[in-house]
Order: sequence, then structure tokens, then C-alpha cells
Amino acid sequence: MASIEDYRMKIDEIDKEIVAKLEERMRTAEEIAKYKQQNELPVYDAMREREKIDAITNMVSEDMAGYSRILYNTIMEISKDHQRKITQQDTECVKAIKKALDETSKVFPQRAVVACQGVTGSYSQEACEKIFKMPQIFFLKNFNGVFSAIESGLCRYGILPLENSTAGSVNQIYDLMMKHNFYIVKSVRLKIDHSLLAKKGVRRENIKEIVSHEQAIMQCDDFLKNFPHAKITVCENTAAAAKLVAESDRNDIAALASHNCSSLYNLECLEENVQDNKNNYTRFICISKKLEIFPGADRTSLMLVTAHKPGSLYNVLARFNALGINLVKLESRPIPERDFKYMFYFDITSEVYSEEFIRLMNQLQDLSSECTYLGSYTEV
Repeated sequence: MASIEDYRMKIDEIDKEIVAKLEERMRTAEEIAKYKQQNELPVYDAMREREKIDAITNMVSEDMAGYSRILYNTIMEISKDHQRKITQQDTECVKAIKKALDETSKVFPQRAVVACQGVTGSYSQEACEKIFKMPQIFFLKNFNGVFSAIESGLCRYGILPLENSTAGSVNQIYDLMMKHNFYIVKSVRLKIDHSLLAKKGVRRENIKEIVSHEQAIMQCDDFLKNFPHAKITVCENTAAAAKLVAESDRNDIAALASHNCSSLYNLECLEENVQDNKNNYTRFICISKKLEIFPGADRTSLMLVTAHKPGSLYNVLARFNALGINLVKLESRPIPERDFKYMFYFDITSEVYSEEFIRLMNQLQDLSSECTYLGSYTEV
């Protein structure tokens, strides 16, 4: 009876053959790449690739068919990657990235006209003032207004909340991402501390209604259980909630907003730091209609729609792994008006100048049915 060492020796011999044949295959792919370059042919041939995968699957026994398909999908991807290195064929996305790297100012602007959702005292304003030293802030009523202001050229930049460490992603922003064309040029993590604000002289026990943005309400869920008989009302913005309380003639209404709003709207802070998680952060993004990539960019956001078949998402994730690129966020969202179709939102960390990043960006279009590059930027 053979021992485990005998089997391992056999595996070693097989692996030597596989590695030798893989190198031979890749060298042959080099020659194909040169031929394609001379004859101005694209690297990716979808029909040939499908036919090849089907043929490989039919060569093996049924219980090995799935494994063979996974293996050869990977081999096809690294082959295309290698051919692109030989031919230096860049996708339109990579061409745009390289152009932006050449044309973007080497210094992030200190002054700019910036759109923010809400009113004076909003967390978006605070995030804006952390990104820009001297912003001229243009307040809009809702998130859609911020996107529209950027697209129309009314403002060069806009500030939007993307996700919170307690309440999760701001889903409305993801939906608007799929609707509007824009790029992320910077992001910032902002510590969020909510306070309970009311008119001076109002007592906690008299409060019958508490108003705030839905994210703030979710972030203060445990605290709000202390007011079982109070009505919880959603407002478009925390600062707008504070303003509403200040302008109301009622003495039984309060707002969840930043402590700064107490002085801005002449309100009294009944209690500070009422959020459930004391390490409560919101990540805000700064968007622009024009693709701008400033020095130091090491974070990239992408939206992908993959084919509705087994292994599609795996093929994308395998590329990240093969190139040593770190995936820091993956989230799926249903695509409006498309039944059972999902968009995947990715955040990756990689120096935008690195060879691995360019190689990944050249491959993503082939790996997905739709690929939207949202920008490369730094987070402060």
C-alpha cells in the first residue's frame, strides 16, 4: 500500500509538469499578443474564450468539470493580463485615469464652491470644512440636489455622507450613484456626536416629539427608548431639525443634532453624546463632475454589475487576490427597475501609480457586464 509520502511525490511530479506547461502556454500567449498588436486586434475575444472554456469542460469527467472551468477562467484572466503587458493596450477607463494623473493639479484646492445637503450647522458642513480650508458652501435641500448642482456646473464639488459605523451605508447615496455621473476626489471620516437640543426652559419629561435625520435616529436607537411616548419624526437633516425646533412655537419638541447647533439656533443642550456607539463615525465623500486624481491617491471606489451566473463575482475577487490588492469594502445594492439584478460597490486600497492597480483596472471591464469607475482619492 502506498504511503502519503508516495502520493506527495506523485503530486510534486505532476506540479512540475503543470508549471512547465503553464509557462509554455504563457510564452505562446506572448506570441499571440504580438500578432494581435501587429494586426491591430483586441486582446479580449469573448467568443473564442467561451468556446475554449466549453471545450475544456467537455474534456474532463463530469465531477471535474466545475474545477476545470474555475481553473481555466483564472488562466484566461492571467493570460489576458500578460498580453496587455506585451501590447500595452489600455482600456478607455485606464486612459482616462492616466490623463487625469497628468492633468490634475498637484495640490488639492483650498478654496472652492461646494454643495452640501442641509442648512448651517450640518455635519456635511463640518466635513466640508475639514476637506477645504476656505469653502464657499452652497446648501441644498436634499442629496439629489447636491448631485444636480455638480452636474449642472453650479458647484465644482459636493459633500455627501456615504456610510456610518453604527447605522451602516446611506442607501439613498448608492441609488443616486447609479443615476448620476460623478467622481470621488476625496473622503473624510468624521466623529459624530449627537446631542438632544430643545428651546431654553424645556424639560426632558415634557418632550412629546423628537425630530432628526433618519441616520441620526438609527444611531440613537437605545437613547430614544427613554422617550416611549414621544413621536419620532424624520427630518431631511440634523441641522434642519435643530432649526425647525428653534422656529417652532412649541415647548414640547426636541432635536437630535450636533452640539454646535445649540449656539447656532439658540437652543439648550439637554444631553450630550446620546448616540448608542460612542465611537460613532460617518464617512463623507467629496465629489466632482470632472475626474481629478490628486497626489497620494491610494483608495479607489468602483461599481460593478457581474453576469448572472455562478462564479462571476468569484472571478472579480480572484483578480484582487492575484494582484495583492486589498478589498476594504464590498456591498451589494439592487438596481432600480431591474428585477433581481444587483450592483456591487467596491472600495480597494492600492497606490494609483502602481502597476498592479493599472493591471486590475484593465481587467475589470472584461470581468463584468457593467463597470463604473468612481475615482481614486485619499481619505483624511
